[in-house]
Amino acid sequence: MISRPEVNAVIVSSSEGAHVEPILQALELGKTVLVEKPIALTLADADRIIRASEKSGVDVRVGYSRRYKERYLMAKEQIEQGRLGRIVGGAARVFNLRSQATAILKRNPNATPVVDALTYYVDLMNWLLSGKERVAQVREVFARGQTGVLKESGFDTDDLSYAILTYGDGAVVNLGIAYSLPDKYPSRGHAARVEVLGTGGVLILDDDHTDQIMYSEKGVPHVYLPDQPVNMVFLQSGTPGDWALGDFWGPVAAETRAWLDHLAVGKPCALATAREARATLEVTLAIEHSAASRKPVSLPLAG
Repeated sequence: MISRPEVNAVIVSSSEGAHVEPILQALELGKTVLVEKPIALTLADADRIIRASEKSGVDVRVGYSRRYKERYLMAKEQIEQGRLGRIVGGAARVFNLRSQATAILKRNPNATPVVDALTYYVDLMNWLLSGKERVAQVREVFARGQTGVLKESGFDTDDLSYAILTYGDGAVVNLGIAYSLPDKYPSRGHAARVEVLGTGGVLILDDDHTDQIMYSEKGVPHVYLPDQPVNMVFLQSGTPGDWALGDFWGPVAAETRAWLDHLAVGKPCALATAREARATLEVTLAIEHSAASRKPVSLPLAG
């Protein structure tokens, strides 16, 4: 399908471990690519993609959909306008259901909660902290994790992980993830909280969706696990978005439309570049290395 002459752009939304080959095929044929995060599961594969993109001169963008959620776009605007002053740090934490974690891990054991989900918030913080005169580069990672229900289910990964990222300019960010909430918790995706602190202001973004509650005796299907309906649900907590009146609304829809506008009329877009996605992947791998070794990890990673 990629090789058909009428195809001039490719969206790669396969499972996490199957991104690399279709991207490389599209680039070889000169067809621009939008790939869902993460760009790959290893730095070696990410580097293969970057080399192929730069050799062919064909663009690759990576879909970190938090960049196209309205509250984070508005946050980026405030930071770009200088209303927070110099950014000195921040925090983000995300919760999700253990059933969603096991579904992802069954598909690919290397798509751990840190690499596959906390990656959104590593990218988000890197994006928010970067600007016209500043590139956010993480220089050290210190992390801890705890095992529990996921290990009992047969997966060698942590239920929760917390990390401290130190950037090259001294900014400090705390990130946390727990993909171990009960199966029937009413969130249908990410329950998150994000904070950004500057010398002249602060942003505090509550993204838990506890302000939009519905109870249905009929039950509501989970956006990721359709065979797991829930009676109580936080509306708009589905990570990709929601169907409403025959159309799809939300961050994945917005990022896809933004990419198509970028291709069709040259409109700028905020989608992550391949190099930005590689930097995010490197941080998530460093978090796992630090949690395993119980020592700080310096970036760039060796080898």
